[in-house]
Amino acid sequence: MAMARTLVFVHAHPDDEALLTAGTMARAAAEGQRVVLVVATDGAAGLASSDYAAGEGGLAARRAAELDASARVLGVHRLVSLGYADSGLHGDAVQLDGGPVPLCAAPLEESAAALAAILVAEDADVLVTYDPNGGYGHPDHVRVHDLSIRAAQIVGTPRVFEATVPRDLLLRGIALAATVYRFPPEFDPTSFERAFTASADITHRVDVRRYADAKRAAMAAHASQASADDGDRTLAAFLRIPMPLYRRVFGREWYRERRTPAS
Repeated sequence: MAMARTLVFVHAHPDDEALLTAGTMARAAAEGQRVVLVVATDGAAGLASSDYAAGEGGLAARRAAELDASARVLGVHRLVSLGYADSGLHGDAVQLDGGPVPLCAAPLEESAAALAAILVAEDADVLVTYDPNGGYGHPDHVRVHDLSIRAAQIVGTPRVFEATVPRDLLLRGIALAATVYRFPPEFDPTSFERAFTASADITHRVDVRRYADAKRAAMAAHASQASADDGDRTLAAFLRIPMPLYRRVFGREWYRERRTPAS
């Protein structure tokens, strides 16, 4: 019988785990691996209907509750927040009085040390982070990649994977979708021409079709990110895809393994 391993997945905002690695997390948990989810920021700068910002704690509190629900659906064994604020779409958010420091404003060594402590406590066998582009280039995603690689260097984590998407496949999918769906105003298809990873550089393809229901439920848990005051959001469109097609579209997840943590 294979020995169980501990896999630590590091994401920038609540809902990123649902979009990029949820199937792998659910599969790993179902197969007896220990799954730890680390989320760097509170996601409070995310776009959402103003209804979700109402109440105590505002959008940050709502997104924390959504993240808890997503983690439960996926079978996550431990959920950890690094405690930083969302840096905003341009990475220029500033610390509010009494509030947390935005991730991009925090020293890299500080955030890397916080993650390194989790890797040590968990005796992590595998660390999963983003590719150097941070996927689509959000500053918090790029910083999560950088702090994760630095943490792996500090600790000597045996295996490090970058969660990504084949760039050419993504561009074809966007072009096809655009023929039948009008993307929301914030969606810029041209931004993906420099995003994610070339197919030739991807080392691992994970079949998660059996876990598509869990992945869809994780997405649905992040209801605030399917909302807007002035129209539709991309996540809402994903959740309207009929399940047979959803399983086909989201039934595979992709990774690039780094040769060593320092490479």
